[in-house]
Amino acid sequence: MNRWTPAVSVLALCLGLVLIVGSRPAAPAAVLPPAVAAVTTSPAPSAISAPIATPVPAIPPGYRIKVPRLAIDLPLAEGDIERDAVRQQTPENFAFHLPGSALPGDSGNAYFYAHARAGMFLALWNAREGDQVVITTPDARELHYVVSEVHPRVDPTDVSWAGPTTGARLTLQTSTGPNSGDPRFVVVALPT
Repeated sequence: MNRWTPAVSVLALCLGLVLIVGSRPAAPAAVLPPAVAAVTTSPAPSAISAPIATPVPAIPPGYRIKVPRLAIDLPLAEGDIERDAVRQQTPENFAFHLPGSALPGDSGNAYFYAHARAGMFLALWNAREGDQVVITTPDARELHYVVSEVHPRVDPTDVSWAGPTTGARLTLQTSTGPNSGDPRFVVVALPT
């Protein structure tokens, strides 16, 4: 086991709890989008590989994530383990970069999470392969990605999605309900 795996495992599990505890009332099953009700049996991506060799810096201010078809347009900020996982006080109106994951535009897995609320990542429930994702950098560059995978029912104990990858990608996570055992909604996007 490498030194990165335990921290990623604990953090990803805690983040799943943070994003759903107190985030919104449980939606009746009939109101949930069809994608949430579907069961996926896809394994974690095979691109998971060796741990990151050097520490990854925090994401600097000025980044934004946009998914035009879903009307997602949020500033990106660095996640805070103490605030988000321990105290469970994840702020609203931002998407957060998982500390230690890759930065957008670099090789590796740039992992972002946000509440499943209107104006935030709730619209990810309607994501589909081919959707465009744009990361705007502080120097006004645009990094373009396309959704390649949608996993609407990831077991909350499956933290492999947060692990490092050999190629560049974005992983976006939100919740599907208010309970700690509720599945996570995970979307993967690759550079174009």
